[in-house]
Amino acid sequence: MHAEPALRQRSRILALAAVAVPLAVAVADDVRVRRHLQAARRDPLTGLPGRDALQARTASLARAHRGLLHVLVADADGLKTVNDTLGHAAGDALIAAIGHRIGAWAQACGGLAARIGGDEFAAAVLLAPTATLREVTALRQVLAQPVDHGGQRLTPAVSIGTARAADLPGAADASRILRGADMAMYRVKTGEKPPGYLATRHDAYAPAVHGRRPGRPGTHLPLG
Repeated sequence: MHAEPALRQRSRILALAAVAVPLAVAVADDVRVRRHLQAARRDPLTGLPGRDALQARTASLARAHRGLLHVLVADADGLKTVNDTLGHAAGDALIAAIGHRIGAWAQACGGLAARIGGDEFAAAVLLAPTATLREVTALRQVLAQPVDHGGQRLTPAVSIGTARAADLPGAADASRILRGADMAMYRVKTGEKPPGYLATRHDAYAPAVHGRRPGRPGTHLPLG
């Protein structure tokens, strides 16, 4: 009398297993595909993601922690000279070192760093407003540590600009905050402003040429 219910239960178990196995395979395949896509989107030299990932993280942090959100843009100084005098391998060593260092720093600050150009990096991090100058100064010191390349001692030099989301209008989105940091970096790099300069509303809403900061390489070229 008990054989029939047991048989039905066994059939249900077998049916569920028949569904679960291909589902598990599909999930595993999806995870593998996602990992491959994430790896493909990372810069092979530094291991950092690109601008899209940075803007997505910036937007997420702005929604949850706008009062703490800081976006930094860092630009390597004198890289062309290094490439011309010591070779591109030396330049790549500097880029890799800067990328690894700013990536580790950003992660420790609850954020994300990205490589957004040949010698440009950006990071979205969470910092207490009273600690901004101290943290940016510490980052500059970390990035300036010598790099050994084939017995040569290379010394990175980096200009950093910072935009604090709380200093900008609430409507300023991720791209505006990033533009503010980019303009701040440019003002520091050209000597117009001292290191540690914080972007203003004017910087965040500065006119763009082809969507890029005026003066950046390529802004003089026509669209097409």
